Order: sequence, then structure tokens, then C-alpha cells
Amino acid sequence: MSAVLPATPALAAPGFWQRARRHPSFVLGALLTAALVLAAALSWVWTPYSPYEVDLSLKLQGPSWAHWLGTDTFGRDVVSLLLVGARSSIAVGLIAVGIGVTVGTALGLLASARRGWTEEAVMRLADFTFAFPAILSAIMLTAVFGAGMVNSIIAIGIFNIPTFARITRASANAVWSREFVLAARSCGRSPWQITRDHVLPNILSVLVVQATIQFALAILAEAALSYLGLGTQPPQPSWGRMLSEAQTMLFQAPLLAVFPGLAIASAVLGLNLLGDGLRDLLDPRLARKR
Repeated sequence: MSAVLPATPALAAPGFWQRARRHPSFVLGALLTAALVLAAALSWVWTPYSPYEVDLSLKLQGPSWAHWLGTDTFGRDVVSLLLVGARSSIAVGLIAVGIGVTVGTALGLLASARRGWTEEAVMRLADFTFAFPAILSAIMLTAVFGAGMVNSIIAIGIFNIPTFARITRASANAVWSREFVLAARSCGRSPWQITRDHVLPNILSVLVVQATIQFALAILAEAALSYLGLGTQPPQPSWGRMLSEAQTMLFQAPLLAVFPGLAIASAVLGLNLLGDGLRDLLDPRLARKR
């Protein structure tokens, strides 16, 4: 009577990966995201030069065989800075989104399972948190604790919590009205057992799609905070700070702003396309149409 639906029906369905290979947004998004991950992974084992090594005699050199994308105002190799900057962006995105997924999903499931005043309290807390966007939260944290990557992660993570709480609650409420959940309740299962065995497995696909979108926003927020001097601090490379340092050299070396800008745009575009593709592929209605 209380049989649970497959955890991610579209992923488990036969032919999912065949359809995924024919989905242009998913394929392009997966390729761009894979390039971002590979760049970050590569930076752990190899970079053309040390991204922390300053040599003013080499500053503002153009692309060459020695320095493929040139050097910055401190003589550092741009390729090395971009590779290590990808590592910083992924680290901030993973941890910040992880905070949002963990805390926000738990609150959303709690609100959906308990309803009543509990649901109202969780939703009002989410509304209150929405009043403090990531950049404003980072400014407040910086004023108290100082600038740094950790404060950026906390600020972006806090901003992600109400997003996941809202989408979890809405998706879970839809599952709670399904026949198999009603059957489980009639068999005496507790709300927490139903949430664990029935509700959460059936909203995982929604959470996965939302996580990819929030990951892109987290990378963009980290770049913005670093650009303002509130995020990743020197000497750790950051795409946002590369843009900030390049703005005074736009007429002398315009490529210094182009390369980190393209890196940010490619990462955000890839994750957004991946999220759009997953949304289409994991939605049973859209999957049948395709």
C-alpha cells in the first residue's frame, strides 16, 4: 500500500542518458562545467608558473609562448591565476550551496511535515533572511569579523537557505497530497518516516536542479564580493579580484579584464545550461514530450 516512487524517476528511467546526449543545453552545460572542474583539479597538481610569484620585470606582458595569456600588473602568469581562481570559485560555491541545501532542505521538510505554526514560522524566517542579500550580509560580516573567503561563504550560504527552504516546502507539499503518502499515513507511518522514505526521495530531482542554479549564483556572488575586496584575500587568486586589479589598466592591457570575465561568464553559463537541461530531463511531463 505504501510503495514509494523511484527516487529520481527520470534518472532511473530507461533511455535517460540517451535523451541527455541529444539535449543541447545539457550537453553544452555539462562540457562547460566539466571544463571548470578540470581546471580546478589541474591547479592542484600543475600550473605553468606559481600564481603567488611576483616579478615586476615581467608585468603587463602580452600573450606569448612563455606566458600563454600574458602577465598581470605584478608579473604573475594569467593562466596560473585563472586555474587557481577556478579552485577558489568551486570551493566557495560547493560549501555555500552545501549550507543552503542542508539547512534549507531540513527547514522546508520540517515546515511541510508539521504544517501549522511551524510552517508559518519557517516561512517568516525565510522572508526575513531574504531581506539580507549575500553582498549586504558580507558587508555586515566584514564590518564585524573582517574580510575573507570564510565570511563570503557564510554570507552566500545564509542567502541560499531560504531559497532551498521555499522550494523544498512547495515540492514536499505536493508529494504529501499523493495517494501513496496517504496510504502510508493510513498504515500508521510517522511524519518523519514518510518524509524520509517517500517525500525526500521524490523531490531530490528538484533539489539537484536548484543546486546547479544556486552554484552559478554563488560563483557570481563570490566574484562580486572579491571585486569589492570583501571576498577572497591576497595572495589567494580570485577571478573577481583579477577584474578589480585590471580595471585601472583597461587602456594599457584590456585583455587582463577579458580573461577573468570570460572565465566567470563561462562558469555561470555552463551551470545555468546544465540546470536547464536537468530540469527538462527530470520533469516527467517534459521528458515525455521530448
